[in-house]
Amino acid sequence: MEQLPAIVDHPHGISTIDARYHRPGRAAIHLITEGNRAALVDTGTRFSVPGTMAALATKHITPEQVDYIFLTHIHLDHAGGASEFMRQLPNAKLVVHPHGARHMINPAKLIAGVMAVYGESEFRRVYGDIHPIAAERIIQAPDNTLIELNDRTLRLLDTPGHARHHYCIYDARSDSIFTGDTFGVSYRELDVNGLEFVFPTTSPVQFDPIAAHTSIDRLMALQPKQAFLTHYGCIRNLAQHATHMHTLIDNFVEIAQQTAEAQDRQVALIKALQDLLWQRLVAHQCTLTQEAALSLLLTDITLNAQGLAIWLDQTKKMNTVN
Repeated sequence: MEQLPAIVDHPHGISTIDARYHRPGRAAIHLITEGNRAALVDTGTRFSVPGTMAALATKHITPEQVDYIFLTHIHLDHAGGASEFMRQLPNAKLVVHPHGARHMINPAKLIAGVMAVYGESEFRRVYGDIHPIAAERIIQAPDNTLIELNDRTLRLLDTPGHARHHYCIYDARSDSIFTGDTFGVSYRELDVNGLEFVFPTTSPVQFDPIAAHTSIDRLMALQPKQAFLTHYGCIRNLAQHATHMHTLIDNFVEIAQQTAEAQDRQVALIKALQDLLWQRLVAHQCTLTQEAALSLLLTDITLNAQGLAIWLDQTKKMNTVN
């Protein structure tokens, strides 16, 4: 029998299921249930599927009762398990941003791009197999799409900044937003006395700071009580976190600009991001040692540095053209 992943149940039929991505508590799949119908928000990877199916079974949810799989965006820690879930959930429709749908129908370019970074063996180890999904099972969701789960309305909001193929979901029933990566990353190991620590994710290749600020403001205009982050789980104190997110996005941009001419830009970016985030964690009264905290954040910081470098190069190219 498949070992159950960590599951945290919340009010209003929402559950956080650990996607088992790299380590416990790194990435989540969120389950929304309404009556006898269910939906998943994000999919983790191919290796997230068995544990999630076992979690559904413990909640007496059959595969046929899952109506929708929502992909907040198509980065593979969010969408890598989509094809296997669609194979095992016969009635599910895949709800995707219009800019991402073609990559679910034909994932060859998406796969090639990730393999170019990690190599084929590492890709297979982390993500497994990814297969095309039939176009007739895909719902393309432009801004303000409304999806009915039983009698529960979910509103999809176009939220670029992290990626142009990103949407967030507003659930009026719980007064919550499912934010994917738009509202940053917040690991439970960094919580202090119930207050979370949130920081932006600027991973490659479509980071846009202006759009990121706008998307955060759009989410906050809804005045939600809580947010469900793919990385990781439920957070509150959203007004405070939004302020910190705006500040950190600006800080990240300044770091990118200040290290633009560094001899080894990637190393300089990583070091500057580590220094900044550790400074913020100290102010947050984080109980982890510096070594433990930066080890926890190393992958995120490395990806953020890569994304900032790409953004800087794209900005320079645009300025040169203009």
